[in-house]
Amino acid sequence: MERVKRFLKASGDLKHRVAETLSGEILEAAQTIRDRLASGGKLLLMGNGGSAADSQHIAAELIGRFKKERTAIPAIALTVDSSSLTALGNDYGFEAIFSRQIEALATAKDAVMGISTSGNSQNVIRALNLARNMGAATIGLMGHGGGKMKDCVDICIVVPSDDTARIQEVHITIGHIICEIIEQDLIHERKI
Repeated sequence: MERVKRFLKASGDLKHRVAETLSGEILEAAQTIRDRLASGGKLLLMGNGGSAADSQHIAAELIGRFKKERTAIPAIALTVDSSSLTALGNDYGFEAIFSRQIEALATAKDAVMGISTSGNSQNVIRALNLARNMGAATIGLMGHGGGKMKDCVDICIVVPSDDTARIQEVHITIGHIICEIIEQDLIHERKI
């Protein structure tokens, strides 16, 4: 029982630290995505492993509903099309699985979010660099000091931890906060 309490306390303490140090960056990310959506753009998300799951989770919250009944919000997780992912991986290499999709799907109106606990996922970095060069707003959710990814995003949210499990717990919390702000703001502005 004490071990469970220790894990929960560590997660809660990290979330408290993020609340004190990264609230401004989280709000900026939510407002940037909201503004891109309100101007006819979409949100594209990507990551590997647990971060791929987080990408899908966030996209699903926006396409479906988070807390309010409303029209769908355009969000695409670049992690779900197994035919594209395997073809791109086979033909261009694993490093290109997201950048080729960005090349095909992204526009300067869009927001692109990369999620990487290490901040060093080469396929995510490559795609974020391309998205940024195309004029899309880029947002990174990272841990472990941000890695190389912190230098290729417009909005950098680095969870201050080296514990992958705790970082992932905070990433999905941040994703939920972003979804809630977007939903509240777009409903209030009657954009959805």
